[in-house]
Amino acid sequence: MLKKIVISLALTLSVFFGFIIWIKGLIPPQEQDFSTTTVSDLPYLQQLPRESQGKILAVVTSTETMGDSGKAIGYELTELARPYYIFSANGFIVDIASPKGGKPPAVIDKDDMGPFDYAFINDPEAQQKVNNSIPINQVSAEDYRAVFFVGGKGTMFDFPDNPHIQALVRDLYSSGKIIGAVCHGPAALANVTLNNGEPLIADRQISAFTNEEELFLIPDAQQRFPFLLEDRLREQGALFQAGPTYLEQVSVDGQLITGQNPWSTWLAAESMVKAMGYVPVPRQVTPAEQTVELLLTYEQYGFTEATEKLKKLQEEGGIDQRLLAMHGIVSVMRWEPSKTLDIIRLLSKSQD
Repeated sequence: MLKKIVISLALTLSVFFGFIIWIKGLIPPQEQDFSTTTVSDLPYLQQLPRESQGKILAVVTSTETMGDSGKAIGYELTELARPYYIFSANGFIVDIASPKGGKPPAVIDKDDMGPFDYAFINDPEAQQKVNNSIPINQVSAEDYRAVFFVGGKGTMFDFPDNPHIQALVRDLYSSGKIIGAVCHGPAALANVTLNNGEPLIADRQISAFTNEEELFLIPDAQQRFPFLLEDRLREQGALFQAGPTYLEQVSVDGQLITGQNPWSTWLAAESMVKAMGYVPVPRQVTPAEQTVELLLTYEQYGFTEATEKLKKLQEEGGIDQRLLAMHGIVSVMRWEPSKTLDIIRLLSKSQD
């Protein structure tokens, strides 16, 4: 009996890993090298700038390692670069701060990098700001119309209990200003109390990196982090809004604008612009965003509607086939065979 179980398990694992390898083979190579992209290459940033609308502060983590594990962490570069340019294109001056000041640690995932992210790396002005980030204890809330807390695993360690971050959030909130955050960035809101002693996020709609997303990537996250972000936000009374795993989800609740994960960054930033009373300047939606839109259609309406959506998206610039294939791999790893087959079918149709 034991021998049969071992053989059966071995065959199952062989099929499982063979399937993943097969799906990976469907992922097309990166067709374009964006590494030399500069601001001047992006039409979105060449529009006539509006009259200055004031300043927005972007806050990133200073934490370099995950606890005592030695694993390198920091802020997610994509979650800084994209809102930085959204805010800039809409007439705002963006300052960058961190708990310690100076050059904060960046996490750069080349699979997620696009033109805006490489433009940020090649932008002397942006690099001067991020490499000389303002210490958070030197920031005055009076100077800013909004704050945006950038995600990254490091935020879980140095955002929640930082008294200067808490004071900044409280001061901005009491002044009626906008507070935004994405992915792990909402850790900055986790322990903030208002002047009446109530948690800032009590009975407020909040989105952030979910337990499901966290534990899928880091199974022992409960031991690695001080807490799970979704758990802490719920404990503080938040009406936690979780969208489909690794897809766009943004909650707008008055002054508070929060995004669930990296794929929510564009919408979170533009929602902040709207909350400050402006219509965001036109922007060409990226293939990755269109892929997320396709997957959201699939989640909400099923394969047939997703197929029709794919046809429209192909006419509007196409999708990111690599991102779609990666979601197929995730569905395999989560033992979702029906979804896996549907994503493979969509990927095949996108290559027609």
